[in-house]
Amino acid sequence: MLLAGDAWRRTFDAMQREAWRLETLPVYRVPQEQEAVRRFLAGEPVTREATQPWFDRVQRYVASGRHVGRVHIVTQPLSDYLRFEFAYYHHNVEAGEAVRILDVTDRPNPLDGVQDFWMFDRSQVVLMHYEADGTQISRELYKGAPEPFQEYQRIALAESMPFEEYVKVLGA
Repeated sequence: MLLAGDAWRRTFDAMQREAWRLETLPVYRVPQEQEAVRRFLAGEPVTREATQPWFDRVQRYVASGRHVGRVHIVTQPLSDYLRFEFAYYHHNVEAGEAVRILDVTDRPNPLDGVQDFWMFDRSQVVLMHYEADGTQISRELYKGAPEPFQEYQRIALAESMPFEEYVKVLGA
């Protein structure tokens, strides 16, 4: 089953305890972000107002006792898009999202070959399909057992560091 629009939003809103994301790409080509990325690359800051819809949703989830988190696998040097996304992450963390970074610049990637996904309540998995350039193709409700994805989450969390610590180490 492919998820888009209202069905995608309902998947998030139906979450009881946790929404968790693994991001593996250095670039995501998201049409609604194009202008914000252009402004960022021109030297404008990413304001909280630019992130407000996601900020508000995360705050609501967290206030209701639910957890939102992600791990992004990165290599140095960061792509322009990742620098932009890191500016977004500052606001995500402020809203209550647990953002972590798994830097594989100087080590093997423990999740090599694992595709992007969201996992809801450690039981429902949505596979995120992208073109090689980071353009999203679709979101697909995974029909198999969630255990491999639970293990990917365990590895990602164990091997990563909180975003705030990472940017201190990075000096960003």
